[in-house]
Amino acid sequence: MHLNTLSPADGSRQTKLRVGRGVGCGKGKTCGRGHKGALARSGSGRRQGFEGGQMPLQRRLPKYGFSSRKGAFYQEIRLSTLNKLEEADVDMALLKKSQLVPVQTKTVKIILSGEITRAINVKGLRVTAGAKKAIEAKGGSVTVEASEA
Repeated sequence: MHLNTLSPADGSRQTKLRVGRGVGCGKGKTCGRGHKGALARSGSGRRQGFEGGQMPLQRRLPKYGFSSRKGAFYQEIRLSTLNKLEEADVDMALLKKSQLVPVQTKTVKIILSGEITRAINVKGLRVTAGAKKAIEAKGGSVTVEASEA
């Protein structure tokens, strides 16, 4: 088999109809476009999704889903990610400085995922119950500010 011997399977490709070759051929004169109107003219067409004036499908179906504006400022950190930090005292400033969370982050929550290998002290961050238990089991502490509680 060579590239120059390849050809499409029989019947898979129809030959293009040559329109506009006289009134006797069946597709001459108006070339299957009918008489007058937008569809008879070149360059005309309907916009995508147009259903002839019927209410289009994208407008008949209900809207769903939404993007939270708070979501851009909220981050979750896995417990195992905190192993990357050298410091024992973990707070928002340290997480931003070490680029574990984006600069625009306002709220961080530490979740129980993976294991912590050493004692750390979490200050001013939200912590799930399971993560708090794991941190305290390693000898660390969790301090939640009064406004966070």
